[in-house]
Formats: sequence, structure tokens, C-alpha cells
Amino acid sequence: MTARDKVPTRAWIVTIAGMVINLCLGILYAWSVWSASLVYSPSKEELAKGTQELQATLSQEEVPADLEKLKISYDKLSDDGKNKLLSEHYTKIRVQEMAGQPKDAGDPNGWKWLTNAQASWPYAICVIMFALFMIPGGRIQDKISPRFGATLGGLFLAAGCIVAGLMENFAGLILGFGVLGGIGMGIGYAAPTPAALKWFGPHKRGLIAGIVVGGYGGAALYISPLGKYLIDSFGISGSFIALGILFAVVVIIAGQFLIVPREGYVPPQPPKTTGKNAVVSQSEDWSTKEMLKSWQFYALVMMFIGSTQSGFLIISNATGLLKTTAMAIPFFAANAWILASYGGLVNASGRVFTGLYSDSIGRANAYTINGIVSAVCLALMPTIMASNSVILLFIAVGIAFWQYGGGLSLLPSYTADFYGSKNLGMNYGLVFLGWGLGFFMPTLAGVIKDVTGSLDLSFYISATILVGVVILCRVTKKPEKS
Repeated sequence: MTARDKVPTRAWIVTIAGMVINLCLGILYAWSVWSASLVYSPSKEELAKGTQELQATLSQEEVPADLEKLKISYDKLSDDGKNKLLSEHYTKIRVQEMAGQPKDAGDPNGWKWLTNAQASWPYAICVIMFALFMIPGGRIQDKISPRFGATLGGLFLAAGCIVAGLMENFAGLILGFGVLGGIGMGIGYAAPTPAALKWFGPHKRGLIAGIVVGGYGGAALYISPLGKYLIDSFGISGSFIALGILFAVVVIIAGQFLIVPREGYVPPQPPKTTGKNAVVSQSEDWSTKEMLKSWQFYALVMMFIGSTQSGFLIISNATGLLKTTAMAIPFFAANAWILASYGGLVNASGRVFTGLYSDSIGRANAYTINGIVSAVCLALMPTIMASNSVILLFIAVGIAFWQYGGGLSLLPSYTADFYGSKNLGMNYGLVFLGWGLGFFMPTLAGVIKDVTGSLDLSFYISATILVGVVILCRVTKKPEKS
């Protein structure tokens, strides 16, 4: 290794500190653990009894008016299809009946059951606030310091978790987890990646971005089981408060290690021998105003929307997907958080390894491979769930998580490749709006599930969008200054 290939030890310290910060900010990816605890789910025994009664009613020639459409669909299905339809309909009715009722009959002023649509709103609002506050967060990173941004973000996130725990209601989830938590994530997340990327050359951007943001994806790996343990041991409120305190301490300490290179620092350059698709050229630095005048900026935003909407759909429903698919397997039905935790591992891995191979085969090729394979899995998801195959579910969900995680390492790398690193905090903050706009999918999916009783249509819509942005990716080339 020559001198030009070496980076200072401090560069790696910044990278690891950024990953640690994101390991806390990534509580968003474990939201399905809390949503599963807030939406009523009938027990196996209750579901069996309820579907039997419903089946008896639908077997009659005349049924109540509110069941006429259901009977028409029921009469056209096979036995397996009928069982699935009855289970979905009964669950949908019970969720609606229990919404607004106390979770604990002995505590009428405590937490109350939510509908699927309501449970998606704290998550969706958190995503919106996250995306919006990436812009001022990027400005703070560029103009003040990543240390300040990380510290401020950690305090907001901690406050949000504690507020959600203390208020014990839907409004508290919106204000605490949604608004304050989203602000903290946006400001905090904007600090580590630009700070780390400024230490490395273009041939390492994918890998470094993947390592830093991998912490955010990997957070679900430990927050999912930890959150479930805290909920079971100390209740929903106790889980939020405990995690809020933990995150404040870790993010503030790790944030002090975020240091940008001195002015005039030149990062190590790529070796002379590289693959023909490798990313090797230095990029001109574009101001935010200049970037906004290029059509490629809007293409990157659309690509972000496409890759994130499919990930959000899986992330927000991971626990419920395993509960539905593995209903006949007591272990998985009782420990459905496992899928969210597994997803966190794959999400983090997808960020690191997608970033790594995108440095070799090119960003567009990496985006295309991830997107097409994931679209196929999403389209097959209803069939996989109907088969009750836990193995196939883990494979399909894993691929979806990989694609989503890969997008979050590809897009900051794309932004640096296209527009340089000098204004990367602000420029990527604006591109990141696409990540926030992807929130529409879990919200739409919640409404679709409340209406139809299943997520099938949501999976088909998501897969179609993903194919569309892959096509856009193939025609989007690096801009040139006029």
C-alpha cells in the first residue's frame, strides 16, 4: 500500500462513531414491535372460534346485509382461500371493535388499542420529520459541526421517547415518537455520513457510506428484542423511557468523535487498476443552487422514493407478517419480533455490501440488481404468506430489507459522485427528501388492510413502483456543469 492509499486513523474513528450514533437513531426500524403491541390481535383460540361462527353464518342461503359482499367472495374460493378470507375478515372486525378500548381493563386512562392505520401514523410522521430535518441537519453539519448536530439530534430523540412514554396515548406517540423523535433522527443522521465521507476518496464512498448508515439499519437487530423485553417487563411506557435515556447518553458521547478534515486535506486517490465500471473520478463541487438546476437531482429523489417505499412497507409490517404466516407455529407466533430483528441484520448488511460492490460495478448496476430482485419478491409475497412457509417469508423479506438498506448507501454515494463532497451535508439533505416521501406506502398499506383485511394489493403496487425507478436509474447519468 502506497502513501496515497492510506487514510488517517481518525478517519476510521469518525466512521465507527457515526455507525454507533446510527445504532441509536435506528429505533424507527423496530417500530413494528410497538405497533404490534398497540393493535389488537386475536389469539389462536379466539380466531378459530370466530371464524367458525362466521363460516356457519356464510353457509346459510341468506346472510346479514353487511356480509353479502363477503359471501359472494367466499363462495368463489377454495377451502384454503376461504380460511384465509375468514381469518382476515374476523381480524379486521375485531381490530375495529377494540380500537379505543383500554389495553388494560384495570387502567382505563392508560394505553388504548389502535387501528392499523392509526398505528402507522407515528411511524409515518417520524419519517416526514426525519426527512425534513435532514435539510437543517445538513446545514448544521456543513456550517457549524457534526458534533453539534449529533448532540442536538440525540437530545431531541431522547425527549421524544420519554414524552411518548409519559403521555400514554395516541397523541403522545404522534408528538413524542413522530415529531420530536423525527426531528432528532433528521438532525442526528445528517451528521455522521458527510463527516466520514470527507475523509475518503471516490473509490471508497460506497463502502464508507454503507458502514456508517449500516448502524441505522442494524439497530433493529438489538432494539427489536430489547424493546419486546422492555414492553413485557415494564410496559410500553417503560420501554420508551428506558430507551430514551440510553440513546441520549450514547449519541452525545459518540458525537464528540465526529471531526471533519482540516481545510486543504486531500483524501487518498483510487489505485490505477480498477474495473471499467468502478467509481474512480473525483467530482466537481456543486452548490445547492446549482444542484437544484440539474434534472439528475430530481431523478435521485425519485429513485430514493422508489427504493424506500418498498422497505417502509416491509419494516412497518414485519412483526405482523410473521404472525400471520406462522400462526400455526407457536414459537414464531409468540416471538414475531424475530423477523424485525432479522430484517435489521440484513438491512445493515445490505448497506455495507451494496456500498462495497457498487464501488466496483457502479452505482447504477448495483441499484438495478437490488431493485429487480426485490420487486419479484414483493410481487410473490401474498403467495408466500398464503403458503404459510416461514422459510420463504424470511428469504423474501430479507431481499426486501437488503434492497432498502442498499439504497441508503447508494444515494449518499450517488450524491457525492454527482455533486462533490464540499456541500454534501446540505445537498444530500435535499436528496434525502425522497426517503421521507416514501412514507406514503405504509400509510396506504394500513388503509388498504383496514378496508380489505390484507396487504396483498400493497405488495403489488410497491413492486410496480420499484420496477419504474429501476428504469429511471438506467437513464440517469452524472451531470456536467455548463
